[in-house]
Amino acid sequence: MDQQFWPTPECEKKRYLEHNNDIYDTGYQNFLKPIVEKILQNQTIGDKGLDFGAGPGPVVQYLLKQNGHSISLYDPYFHPYQELLKETYDYIVLTEVVEHFHSPKKEFQVLSSMLQPKGRLYILTHPYDDSINFEKWYYKNDQTHTFFYTKKSFVWIKETYGFQNLMIENRMIILEK
Repeated sequence: MDQQFWPTPECEKKRYLEHNNDIYDTGYQNFLKPIVEKILQNQTIGDKGLDFGAGPGPVVQYLLKQNGHSISLYDPYFHPYQELLKETYDYIVLTEVVEHFHSPKKEFQVLSSMLQPKGRLYILTHPYDDSINFEKWYYKNDQTHTFFYTKKSFVWIKETYGFQNLMIENRMIILEK
């Protein structure tokens, strides 16, 4: 999205508060369960994780905690703990976050630098491809979605930021250092 159309921080926060943020909502939990299950498969209880862009209802943290995992929360509006961005992690989770980046190159550089060797980014977004009719695509209608990704975009991110592996499974993307 052209910068002139970016929402103000106040509009962004207001929009995020309109989302379903109830951690006890089973529909919301089921939506995020595939990425949580992937984390449970790949990460140990002792691994250090960060939910980047956790929002006001951190369901990922809630679901992981039920399985003995601990994860820190960062969100510029709801969990603005800047000190967490100076640490390194075994994994970082970004559920419905990357499409909100105003400067994806900068954001992925920061995220990559925060990962330990063999660390993973777990991303949930809706990649665009030619089978999608952009005019009718629901994902473009959220005024806070400023950037869309294709599979080719994720290959570029992998190569540019030194990731060794890339897995794309529908809406779930995993990048591994």
